[in-house]
Formats: sequence, C-alpha cells, structure tokens
Amino acid sequence: MTTASLPPDLQAAIVDLDGTMVDTLGDFSAALDRMLADLALPPVPAAAVVDMVGKGSEHLIRSTLARVHADPALYDAAWASYQRHYPAVNGRHSQVYPGVPEGLRALQARGLALACLTNKPTAFARALLRDKGLDGFFSQVFGGDAFARKKPDPLPLLATCQALGSAPARTLMLGDSSNDAQAARAAGCPVVLVTYGYNHGQPVRAVDADGYVDALPQVAVLLPARL
Repeated sequence: MTTASLPPDLQAAIVDLDGTMVDTLGDFSAALDRMLADLALPPVPAAAVVDMVGKGSEHLIRSTLARVHADPALYDAAWASYQRHYPAVNGRHSQVYPGVPEGLRALQARGLALACLTNKPTAFARALLRDKGLDGFFSQVFGGDAFARKKPDPLPLLATCQALGSAPARTLMLGDSSNDAQAARAAGCPVVLVTYGYNHGQPVRAVDADGYVDALPQVAVLLPARL
C-alpha cells in the first residue's frame, strides 16, 4: 500500500470491474477462443489476452484478429461471434479478487455512494456483478456502451458523477490501469489503483495516480478522517 493524499470530504467512489473487482481473464480467453474457432483461426494464449483487455470489446476483438494475422475485414463476423459466445462464458472462468466485498463494505461504511464503471458492455457487466454477488453494492452500473466515449476519455466518469450526484473532485476512482487513471485526471477525480490488475501488461506503479493498494480493503485505510 502506498500512502495517498485524498480529499477529506469524499462523497462517492467509482469502481472499475475487470482487473479491479473480478479477474475475468479466463472469461475473455474462453470467449475469444470460441470466436476464433468459428472463424477457423488459431487460439491466442491467455498471456497475450491480458495485454489487450481494458479498452472495450471492439479494441479486444481487433487486437485479437491482428495477433493471429487475420484479415481486418473479418471484424464484423468476429464481433457477432464474440457477442454470441460471451454470455455463455461470462462469470464461468472468473473469480472475485480477495478482499473485494470487504473493501466495498468498508467504503459504504464511510458513507460513500458506489458506482461501477467499466468498458465491458453494460449487459455483460450487470450479469457478472449478479453472478459474483457484487451487484447489491452499486446504485449505478455503466458499461462501455453507456456513453458516446469510453475510458480513458473523461466523459464516462463525469456522467457517472452526475448520476451519483457527486462532484468529480469529491468522487474517488478505483481502477487497475492507465485507462482509469487518465480518465480520472481529465475528469478531476482523485484516483487510486490496485496493483494486481491488468494495466495492459505494464507496471501499474508507473501510472500517475494518487495511491496504490494491494487489496481493496486498504482503500478505506487511505481515506482521511472526515472533517
């Protein structure tokens, strides 16, 4: 855990999903392998998938096709196949990271309203949260298809703050990648990153953030006493 300087008057927290609350690499790999099989293309190893997740399904599919040197013109067929297969594997090959429910309860105990904001499609995100018993923590859930632009654009954070009724400067972003940090900086939100997530295969501590935690319950410890 790295000490952070966070506002004492936080109202809310926005929490990323993949790589922050749930390790979904197995779900992504299973859906992509089924998609590639439909297109008579070779599978990709999970070690390669981890570098491609986090920027939305469109980016993941295009990156996967490029990885296997497929014709980019196959994108529409790949998209349709992925959308068909993902609901069948969603949550089947994934695990909640240790301490996540405890961390969310600790944030609620500090009086913070919680929203989940992910680049995963909203329907997939809601289904995964239900499957893992995490849906009850969040008053708002927004996916990558909820707004005109995705993280790292600040629009999703600003719109989520509006839905929560919280000021950006008083809304903490919790994520695992540069996408989350860049969006938070641009939106004017403080940001703390977990050290165990994906971050496109890059060291997360190299990302500009207000703090880093090795487990979600540590976030509550970083929060200053209320004034």
